[in-house]
Amino acid sequence: MRKKTGQLRLGLDSAPSKARGQKATRLWLRMLTASRTIEEEIGRRLREEYGISLARFDLMAVLHRHQDGLTMSEVGRYLRVSGGNVTGLVDRLEREGLVARKQHPTDRRSIMVGLSERGRTTFEDMARHHKGWVAEIFAWLEEKDMAELYDLLTAVRDSAADAANQAQSIKEAG
Repeated sequence: MRKKTGQLRLGLDSAPSKARGQKATRLWLRMLTASRTIEEEIGRRLREEYGISLARFDLMAVLHRHQDGLTMSEVGRYLRVSGGNVTGLVDRLEREGLVARKQHPTDRRSIMVGLSERGRTTFEDMARHHKGWVAEIFAWLEEKDMAELYDLLTAVRDSAADAANQAQSIKEAG
């Protein structure tokens, strides 16, 4: 049923059928719609309950996992956003007293950012609510359905990474 990462994938050695292409496109659009719908609802609840955007919540989540802090460029890599976006998010969170900047201990050119004590407490409260909200959104799914969906989405992620790696290899070889 699923191809494993590293195996030659259908579609790279020959063009996929029109029907397969249409089904894959419909599936991709459905995944995007589901993801956006969930993000919009979580974002709405974060704004209403905490006055914070989903992007700022995500940045705080990254910093919560890295207690010693991260450089601004590391934060950007984790969030997959540009340095300018990180700076804007950090500026707002710093004004609210939720994060603090400090000099990198070994690289004078780098600035580290981490959660303040207030930021840690605030994030942990938000994270508890976030978990509950996500559970509500998925409440209609049975445990076995969630496990199956998780496995399928893992396969999709691996397939996308594999396709990107193979495309890069072909580009470099050609």
